[in-house]
Amino acid sequence: MKRTLGVCYYPEHWSEEIWATDAKRMVETGLTWVRIGEFAWSRMEPAPEKFEWDWLDRAIEVLGSAGLKIILGTPTATPPRWMLDKYPDMLAYDAEGRARKFGSRRHYCFSHQAYRAEARRITKLMAERYGASPHLAAWQTDNEYDCHDTAISYSHHALIAFQDWCAQRYQSPTALNAAWGNVFWSMEYDDFSQLELPNQTVTEANPSHVLAFRRFSSDQVVLFNQAQCDEIRKYSTAPIIHNFMGRITSFDHYDVGADLDISSWDSYPMGFLLDRVGANDTDKAHYLRQGDPDFQAFHHDLYRATSAGRCWVMEQQPGPVNWAPWNPAPLPGMPRLWAWEAFAHGAETVCYFRWRQAPFAQEQMHAGLLLPDSTPAPALAEAAQVASELESMPDVGCARASVALVFDYDSAYAWETQPQGADFDYFQLVFDCYRALRRAGLSIDIVSKDVDPAAYKLTFAPGLLTVPDSLAGGVVIAGPRTGSKTEEFHIPAGLAPEISGLQTKVTYVESLPPFAPMPIAGGGAFEKWRESIETNDTIILRLMDGSPAAVRANDLIYLAGWPNPNLWHRILLELASEISLTVLDLPRGLRVRDTDTHRFWFNYGPSVTTYGSMTLTPAGVYWEEL
Repeated sequence: MKRTLGVCYYPEHWSEEIWATDAKRMVETGLTWVRIGEFAWSRMEPAPEKFEWDWLDRAIEVLGSAGLKIILGTPTATPPRWMLDKYPDMLAYDAEGRARKFGSRRHYCFSHQAYRAEARRITKLMAERYGASPHLAAWQTDNEYDCHDTAISYSHHALIAFQDWCAQRYQSPTALNAAWGNVFWSMEYDDFSQLELPNQTVTEANPSHVLAFRRFSSDQVVLFNQAQCDEIRKYSTAPIIHNFMGRITSFDHYDVGADLDISSWDSYPMGFLLDRVGANDTDKAHYLRQGDPDFQAFHHDLYRATSAGRCWVMEQQPGPVNWAPWNPAPLPGMPRLWAWEAFAHGAETVCYFRWRQAPFAQEQMHAGLLLPDSTPAPALAEAAQVASELESMPDVGCARASVALVFDYDSAYAWETQPQGADFDYFQLVFDCYRALRRAGLSIDIVSKDVDPAAYKLTFAPGLLTVPDSLAGGVVIAGPRTGSKTEEFHIPAGLAPEISGLQTKVTYVESLPPFAPMPIAGGGAFEKWRESIETNDTIILRLMDGSPAAVRANDLIYLAGWPNPNLWHRILLELASEISLTVLDLPRGLRVRDTDTHRFWFNYGPSVTTYGSMTLTPAGVYWEEL
């Protein structure tokens, strides 16, 4: 499949007189796709059952006739004001019991059955009207589930739905009490109607209760998305996409992705660096105008796994954004680099956000490919350059990697529920492992815990809540905290880690403050987390005091702590030597990704970087045939 570029466009924001000119310029730039419609409900249905489709009909015709393929978004992320008048109780509520009011977007509760029906209704009407259009080539459901922390709601409707969810899962209050350990602190229930949501409790809520609520909340997102997919498929064969975000663990993206044809995500590297990567000030300064060298790649690899290998970038940052704590401009060349990096990691399409910078409302400070007066912004030329390069570049298929890394949303819920340390973060644990693999020049497949390790040379599974028996048959590196709880958040009867084939027990754990790492004999250290273990397995790493730090049982390795970067690299070098896996020691900011046919090199550094015979300029991209 040929890689392509696209853009996000809002015809309802602009005079109809310039639509054709815009479309022509998009095609001249080399863009193939244009996404429209995802925020335009008030213009489609300005009053209940009063529809105004003509403007959208004309927009689709103008854009499509110019040669662009339409991605049509369902507008359910922005229900119009009359919807709230109709359903005053449709709003989501935060953990403090405050309504998430009208006046921006995403002001709905996933558990509100009437609003879900309204979302299904507008989706059906759109699919009926446009499903057979020759210009419509893809659908987007809603927009950025959980943006602004909206996936989890503490509304009355969420409470009623959660009570029913628990009744279906546990069948009786007695079974629920046993599963949650409610004998503790006299938390036992006699009836499902007594259940409350796990917020505003005097102190910590029962972690089993919280974990159940997180799973329920994820299921509500799945059902909401599924309702739209069901309606679209009745009238259209075009692929269905949703645009996920960066570092979101509030719902299971594998479950949502099961109803999609393509997973996409919205890539804002510089905003992420300052807002959610967790970088220190030194790295923030170094990568200020480039973004973190691993964060985007991680999400390309993750979302490629959530819908059978098909992934897009639906929104690619073109310039300064409006929502981060600080919003610098990208280094020249970065909008090109970010696009090529996405393609190297398997993205079929990269769409820049947005075509023209809006001169009004919340996002008026967010750059586009054009300035508000329609003159070119810096990224327009870079988009055109990528489009030209794609024309002469053969398809770069996404090769299976030799290394797998498990990412599991249930585990994220668990360690967010009871971290046991101020900085224990499941995403960060997995990301630290990913960063170490990338530093070693390895390509990685991020996978669910149902992976077959025999398909890979190495499979890493740090922090996995529960371990399926199928996680065997290849070299598996587990821990810390892997297999440390049961499905209902209890310590296993035989103690952690509950992993088949391992004769090791965790006797206690300790969370480590940033100023107190625990050095490992021979180099490296544990940070953030360490486990005291008793073992009959082979000890392969020890703390400086001689205590076991890592053990091995055949092809299973267990790490009894959170490795720092040096220890991760040491572990990788030793394993690579054992299994004849080629690893590199890349300089700061230089990254590599292999496809079926090419090796790509990316320089995220702000200065010239050399490696071997290569010299890469800042924001440099280089590729060579394998």
